[in-house]
Amino acid sequence: MDYIEFFYKRITDLRIQKGVSARDMSLSLGQSESYVNKIENKRALPSFTGFIYICEYLGVTPKEFFDVQDARPKQNKEIVQAINKLTATQADHILQVIKDLGEKI
Repeated sequence: MDYIEFFYKRITDLRIQKGVSARDMSLSLGQSESYVNKIENKRALPSFTGFIYICEYLGVTPKEFFDVQDARPKQNKEIVQAINKLTATQADHILQVIKDLGEKI
């Protein structure tokens, strides 16, 4: 896997999932208007501290950022939180629905 390419694409994908522009994200991070655009267009890499701030802004941990199996970390967290509020029987029903849907895909 090309981790550099993954890194650039992952920032873009998570930003789009959050529904913010590169400019708005840059300004929210306290950077110049073009900060995120430069990263997404492979003209710059953030410092480690910058990467941590990016993760915080996007609502993911650094581990979740690099977890290629978890393309939607925020949505997955919300699903797990909702399931944890259900009774065991309700959770079993949800699991069966998910399995049924998986077979149809």
